[in-house]
Amino acid sequence: MQNRSFASRGRNAAFGRSRNRWSRGPSSGRSFSSSDFHRSRSRFGKSSKERIDISKFIKKVNHNIHPESVKITNSFLDFSFNNAIKENLKKRNYLVPTPIQDQSINYILSGRDIIGLANTGTGKTAAFLLPFIEKVYKDRTQRVLIVAPTRELAMQIENEFREFSFNMKIYSTLCVGGSNMYQQIKHLRRNPHFVIGTPGRLKDMGKRRIIDFGTFANVVVDEFDRMLDMGFIEDITEMLNQLPPVRQSLFFSATMPPKISYIISRFANNPVTVQVKTSEIAENVERDVIRVQNASTKFAQLCKLLCNTGVNKSLIFVETKREVEKITVDLAKNGFKVNSIHGDKRQYQRQDALYQFKTNMVNILVATDVAARGLDIKDITHVINYTVPQNYDAYIHRVGRTGREGKKGFAYTFVE
Repeated sequence: MQNRSFASRGRNAAFGRSRNRWSRGPSSGRSFSSSDFHRSRSRFGKSSKERIDISKFIKKVNHNIHPESVKITNSFLDFSFNNAIKENLKKRNYLVPTPIQDQSINYILSGRDIIGLANTGTGKTAAFLLPFIEKVYKDRTQRVLIVAPTRELAMQIENEFREFSFNMKIYSTLCVGGSNMYQQIKHLRRNPHFVIGTPGRLKDMGKRRIIDFGTFANVVVDEFDRMLDMGFIEDITEMLNQLPPVRQSLFFSATMPPKISYIISRFANNPVTVQVKTSEIAENVERDVIRVQNASTKFAQLCKLLCNTGVNKSLIFVETKREVEKITVDLAKNGFKVNSIHGDKRQYQRQDALYQFKTNMVNILVATDVAARGLDIKDITHVINYTVPQNYDAYIHRVGRTGREGKKGFAYTFVE
């Protein structure tokens, strides 16, 4: 049950307070780059809406059936990591690798190119970070470029990098839109070992000759299919063309459309394909639809759902940024602890909203599809599609925010 005491604070509690806090002045660096997500939508237009069979939104979980587990053949101690990495893994209580880590780390350590087919939440970030940290530790001349589709995913990768490389004197720079470009330029001029960023900002830095892509003999393209959805394929191809011919390339994607397969065939050298994706949606996620008669009753049904017992932490997806703001304000007026995230928000607003959601200062986050991938937030009990997603792939990635680490999750979709 929601804590209704929030009603007395109204907008100024979570959403309103956050919005007022950041309305005092423009971001330094805002003029340099708009949101990567917003950029892709404006450049390539709104994607056409796919008609999805409603039956795909419905699935009851049979608790008597347990999916067959994938056999793990290694422990983290078995990998040829240096003692500093092993100590950092021990601090994080990393003992047994996930399937994608188990099957790919040794290949990457041996210098092979990899095509990793795995959903988000399977541990692939550690699968590519750990071997490349080891590689840089042995040879400080090595540089690693990691490209992610969204700021949130890029920040998450850098956070994990810092934990895995703690006390090893290996340095990184985060290079994303919506943040102070002068600070990023300052850090890039120090020639960090790892550069982690989004395509739009990385391309800007390349044009300004702040980044020389020819100095990176190691590259990771994460969530490649999301890059395709967001219209970044041309930018990715342009960057890959500038990399040195002798390099190690890792490509990770949940799906493998023909266009991505063609690009990988051009840039990967005899890659090993590691596939651990067993199903589109985790078996422990229960899915259903909520039928609404009209728009006037839809919001009331949403509030009723959010007040149900067990709806502890909810991620609500809405199609447009304007709708996100309206629903967030209306939920705050009705006493819910809520914040929002979308492509028009400044970087620190988005970070603040995610921090509040992760730390349970708010237990409802309203978002566009900018939050459908890359967000690794524990214990999201419910994903609510207030508007039907543009296509079934978008639905899969939205629903993938719940039911993580084997926990039971719920996904509801409003249909008229």
